[in-house]
Amino acid sequence: MAEVSLKILIAGRSYPLTVKQDDEHGVLQAAKMINEKLKEFEQNYSVRDKQDLLAMCALNLLATQQNTPEKTHELEKELVNQLDLFVSEYLRKESNVH
Repeated sequence: MAEVSLKILIAGRSYPLTVKQDDEHGVLQAAKMINEKLKEFEQNYSVRDKQDLLAMCALNLLATQQNTPEKTHELEKELVNQLDLFVSEYLRKESNVH
């Protein structure tokens, strides 16, 4: 299966990814969903810390998925994987700064 290189932007940071061509749409949709939720939380609450916003976003998106029967399991797995990559990269960079 062919792979594609993507650069997705989440919370103002660019992340290069290589994904299976069949997964490209799902990854782009997941990034879009994350950014939309981040913007929503940032506008509706007085939270500005990106890590707090990402935690709120992850909790909200996954809780919504839990309450919606028949949601695509693959999209849920992809979202969790992308959030894991994002948080891991963020924490790695933060640990190198301090």
